[in-house]
Amino acid sequence: MKRFFTVVIAAAILAGCQTPTQYIDPSDRNTAQTPGLTYADFQVAANQLTGEILASPLMVHPNTAGGERYVIHIEGVTNDTMQRIDTDQLVKGMRVQLLNSGRFFITTAFDGSDNATREMRNLDNDPMVDQSTVQPDGTVIAPDFSLTGKILQRNSNLDNDDTRVEYYFQLTLTDLRTGLAYWEGERVIGKVTGQRGASW
Repeated sequence: MKRFFTVVIAAAILAGCQTPTQYIDPSDRNTAQTPGLTYADFQVAANQLTGEILASPLMVHPNTAGGERYVIHIEGVTNDTMQRIDTDQLVKGMRVQLLNSGRFFITTAFDGSDNATREMRNLDNDPMVDQSTVQPDGTVIAPDFSLTGKILQRNSNLDNDDTRVEYYFQLTLTDLRTGLAYWEGERVIGKVTGQRGASW
């Protein structure tokens, strides 16, 4: 019986020491003290890089007043860090802001993430489908720009045995007609951890 009560008391103590589950504010970068990339880091990078695109005079369609928008094809962002991260966290944040700005369209017909645009055109021989509702060929809008980039990680050992971790968010918008880069942006997020030589 004494052993039973000892186990119960120990379990109660351990339970009392655990941090209760709670919501965190994604905009508060102090709530996730980790050397790895967090949602807040992606949000900051997406906001700053998108702000640069929206501020660039080259990225204003000449007929914006008439409702015209540039069409952007997101080629993808390469993960060149030591972590297994989903770079769509950065891309998605930027896509939402670019679309909501009213100045850009994002095409999903060519990036492989949405094959419906191409597949639905194969319904022209399907007897079940009303052929007048099948989307015709020659109607998909080609993009004006391609967005490409990468996320790099660089670790440096400090004299006090800490490790400085730097993440470089590098993006380029290329005019697909001329092949010229109309905008390039870079954001660096740096962190210091007590784990010397660590990687994530």
